[in-house]
Amino acid sequence: MGIFKSTPSIRIINGNEIKTSDSVVVSNPTYKTDGEYVVVVKDVDYCKLTLDSKTTDHVVVKALTDVLVIADSLIDEQFDEVELTNGSCVEFKKIGEYWYILSSDGLKNS
Repeated sequence: MGIFKSTPSIRIINGNEIKTSDSVVVSNPTYKTDGEYVVVVKDVDYCKLTLDSKTTDHVVVKALTDVLVIADSLIDEQFDEVELTNGSCVEFKKIGEYWYILSSDGLKNS
């Protein structure tokens, strides 16, 4: 298990300067976003991934396992959570008070 991050970079999220990585590979049962553009989840049976709008406003999640995505506000103005299955890839963007799914290749009903 572990978290492997790419080289650090500085981003501005919600007017705050965040030191983060461009991408991260997660092999833990839980993870909270920290400004990355890409999160790959693998080598764990199941992961609960939290979208944190204090540090993240746009992220692509690649699931190489089953992933439950929750957020600090509704997703697409109606969902508390979204389930991704192995092989899914979903792009999330925080706009105003909601997280929106901008693109998906395998999003399942949740």
